[in-house]
Amino acid sequence: MEMHQPRDPEDNLQFEKIVDPREKMSKALKRCLLLLNLALMVLGESGGPLLMRLYFNRGGNRIWLSSWLETGGWPIFLFPLLFSYLHRRSKLGEQGARLFFMKPRLFVASASLGLLTGLVDYLYAYGMSRLPVSTISLINSSQLAFNALFSFLLVRQRFTPFSINSVVLLTIGAIVLGLHSSSDRPKDEAKDQYYMGFFVSIGAAVLYGLLLPMVEFTYKRAKQAITYPLVMEIQMVMSIFATAFCTVGMLVNKDFKAIGSEAREHELGVVKYYVVLVCSAIFWQFFYLGAVGVIFYASSLVAGITSATLLPILEILAVIFYKEKFKGEKGISLTLALWGFTSYFYGELKGNNQQDQKPESEPHQCPNSSSQV
Repeated sequence: MEMHQPRDPEDNLQFEKIVDPREKMSKALKRCLLLLNLALMVLGESGGPLLMRLYFNRGGNRIWLSSWLETGGWPIFLFPLLFSYLHRRSKLGEQGARLFFMKPRLFVASASLGLLTGLVDYLYAYGMSRLPVSTISLINSSQLAFNALFSFLLVRQRFTPFSINSVVLLTIGAIVLGLHSSSDRPKDEAKDQYYMGFFVSIGAAVLYGLLLPMVEFTYKRAKQAITYPLVMEIQMVMSIFATAFCTVGMLVNKDFKAIGSEAREHELGVVKYYVVLVCSAIFWQFFYLGAVGVIFYASSLVAGITSATLLPILEILAVIFYKEKFKGEKGISLTLALWGFTSYFYGELKGNNQQDQKPESEPHQCPNSSSQV
């Protein structure tokens, strides 16, 4: 079939829309892709914190290094982007397939979000160095309230009785967990260090609650077709600039020079030390890849709800791997979190079924513009 070359940028944008295979994607396939990204997010947000805590528990003390690992695995994004490019090239030919979709305006926005991500990474790593997994998980769950607020202000997120019920249940679950947090302070840690980690972690939760809606806001204001390959480009640029932010911190703190000596002194041994660092970087990239996918196929609020739901799951994993105590409050929190998670997605499923029953003259308008691409 003869290929026609677009003559200007607007024609090029339209050309990309026409050949984008997502337009022919069924709802069942979109749901499967959403579930896949949810699985990646769960895997990353469970494995990442546990490995980071393992690093600190066994003698590690480099906060900038830990924050660098949260985005330092960004080259992983090159593999799906390369696969996507080769697929487009096989369909459109070398002349019709673009290597990158990102325009300068979107690049600047992504770079700015990347610097904010780097700051969040450092604050999170600082809190993890001072607090047990159970306590920092509790604090991080508070990001859902900030996520809901910023989602309403920035992207006009619509709230249903089911989504409100979900936010309330997950918030109550976090409060219940807070009833036992005072007993989690390590015996060998000073109170001022513990409380510093506590308040820094709150700051990380606030900024992370802002970051997810800002990513969705960037999608909506991009002024170009938002496809999943472009979403991966955005996340890769964000990760590169977040890594650059943390690299500056590592240089100032002389972390690069200290890695070798720390590896030799670490309780895990040199080989396991580097294995932990590499696996940590990989798991964190699973989280970010899943998070941008969830925002793309659903919304930033869904990503926030998923993160909050993982709180009690992470609590259980901390009990299994680090022998932290599992009290009744954690069991109640787990029940509330699963209830809230189920409530939200039941509401989404019910809403989608109602939309499917509407006449074709009333097409469904998805609140997330990116999912229409």
